Amino acid sequence: MAKNIVAKTIKSIFFITIGAIITAFALASFLSPNNMIDGGVIGVSMILSKVANWNLGLLIVILNLPFIMIAWKKMGSRFVALTLYGNLILAIALNFFHNIVATKDLLLATVFGGIILGVGVGTILKSEASLDGTEMLSLIVSKKFGFSVGEFILFINVFIYAAAGLVFGWESAMYSVLTYFIGSKVIDSVMEGFNSSKSVRIISDNASTIGDALIDRLDISITYLQGIGGYTGQDKDLIYCVLSRLELPKLLDIVQEIDSKAFVSVVDVHEVYGGRFRKK
Repeated sequence: MAKNIVAKTIKSIFFITIGAIITAFALASFLSPNNMIDGGVIGVSMILSKVANWNLGLLIVILNLPFIMIAWKKMGSRFVALTLYGNLILAIALNFFHNIVATKDLLLATVFGGIILGVGVGTILKSEASLDGTEMLSLIVSKKFGFSVGEFILFINVFIYAAAGLVFGWESAMYSVLTYFIGSKVIDSVMEGFNSSKSVRIISDNASTIGDALIDRLDISITYLQGIGGYTGQDKDLIYCVLSRLELPKLLDIVQEIDSKAFVSVVDVHEVYGGRFRKK
């Protein structure tokens, strides 16, 4: 158990380091030179850094400290330690990338800055840490006042991007919002996994025949579930399986071939763990 905890911590530290460096590159080389900002505490820090000419990395650490302390009781010491480490690495990396400008083209900075930022932040979040105090505060506020986490973050960011519009101009603020949107989508992809699959439920009077065909012809594992028809009250066999997007059309062909009246439900699955089992 102790070895597993140590190995998990080392893995988290490694990916947090990589994520913080990637995030710093996006902020310092894409967003900041083009007067664009991220949301949350990082966005506030970027505005203050431009207005007062203060060190951006130091500002992010200082402004995040109160939220990190608040998170101590709610999220645990491990989360706090990893988050503080991530903030320190981000601050150091920001100073390293400070004079490196990747592009001055606003569209390129928006698109690639958002993508790179999303990869960096998503890597850190998946490693059970955070770079932004707004997310930590949202967890507490949402439970106390009934807001969702997303609603609270959106509410805060409206004011932050409005402030960015006043400081940098509304065009830069709109590009910043677009960057945030792109980054959030990339974060979702990193968190949920790129290996998207499909889960399928099939209801048919010929479930056994369909199941055998799927095993033999697609070489996938299936599970039979028991159900009761809502109208008829009769027992029904359901087939459940998970397969790749490339295998889905073939599955539908097999089902159509055996029972054209079968009910098929297909749902996206972002991550799948475990192996396949072959028919004996």
